[in-house]
Amino acid sequence: LLKQKANNSNKPLSTAQTDTKKKQPLKATKSPEAPAVNGNGNAVKAKSTNKMDNGSAKDSSAKPESKGVTVNKNLNGTKSNGKGCKEKKKNDIVVKEKDELKHKRRKAEEHVEQQPKEADIWFDDVDPKDIEAAIGPEAAKIARRNLGLEAEQCQSVEKVLVREKAFDGLTRAVALDCEMVGVGPKGEDSIVARVSIVNQFGKCVYDKYVKPTEKVTDYRTAVSGIRPQNINTGEDFKTVQKEVAEILKGRILVGHALKNDLKVLLLDHPHKKIRDTQRYKPFKQRVKSSRPSLKLLCERLLNVQVQTAEHCSIQDAQAAMRLYTLEKGMWEAAVKNKANNKNCK
Repeated sequence: LLKQKANNSNKPLSTAQTDTKKKQPLKATKSPEAPAVNGNGNAVKAKSTNKMDNGSAKDSSAKPESKGVTVNKNLNGTKSNGKGCKEKKKNDIVVKEKDELKHKRRKAEEHVEQQPKEADIWFDDVDPKDIEAAIGPEAAKIARRNLGLEAEQCQSVEKVLVREKAFDGLTRAVALDCEMVGVGPKGEDSIVARVSIVNQFGKCVYDKYVKPTEKVTDYRTAVSGIRPQNINTGEDFKTVQKEVAEILKGRILVGHALKNDLKVLLLDHPHKKIRDTQRYKPFKQRVKSSRPSLKLLCERLLNVQVQTAEHCSIQDAQAAMRLYTLEKGMWEAAVKNKANNKNCK
């Protein structure tokens, strides 16, 4: 009997351990030693041994107890623990997300607090674009405001270059620009393909495509915006030349690198009535270039982007006129003083 008790007492422990490790309640119910797990005294063990000795059914008394045990185990153990783990994981994720949101908000608040003030941007000889790249958009905004360009920044290019509800006829000063195409073996020589003229307020008063007088070998579409269909149905060159000469007669002619435009039109204009934005010394000094492009002048002085893709002769003429009107008083005064000095000599 002692040997049987010892054997029986060892067997339930091993089966219970394997059952709990495997977490298989069905196997636990079939095992005859399952009651020994929940048994609190030797009496239970003795009963189980007597039953075995007497040859009675091993599972009859063990089944209800084992079922209860397994159910309790499932209710209090694996199921509840599984749910708990899931809930903990979910709670951890939610907490992490909340922490990340708080961190982002804190960073945003710090960024707002660290924005530069007007007193910090004291320098006025630096391009606002360089300031934006180095410090940020807020600093560039302050710099543009100091330069008087903030109002124009918010507007479109047309609003900057054209005055709304203004006179749309000919004025004392007009701006001219031409688009050209290439002729000759390599397309290096130029002929006029389009002529545009705007008045002092940026309103277009003349715009015509011109039929080519020679075979076009390079349309230069990426720059000129000219395509075969534009000039094939254009106006005759002689007609355009005559009409343009009539408009320019007695007026101040504004433009950028006007020498090239007058050359392709085979026209001339009095030097004292020409206002070339490329040759105006104050503009050269401001942008620090001996031959500034129209694009550069507009970026630096007007804070607008022109010639970003295909060029438009109307827009280029408007840009040149806007640059002229920006300095009109000083420019005309300088021309007048120069003329007076010549007369005195």
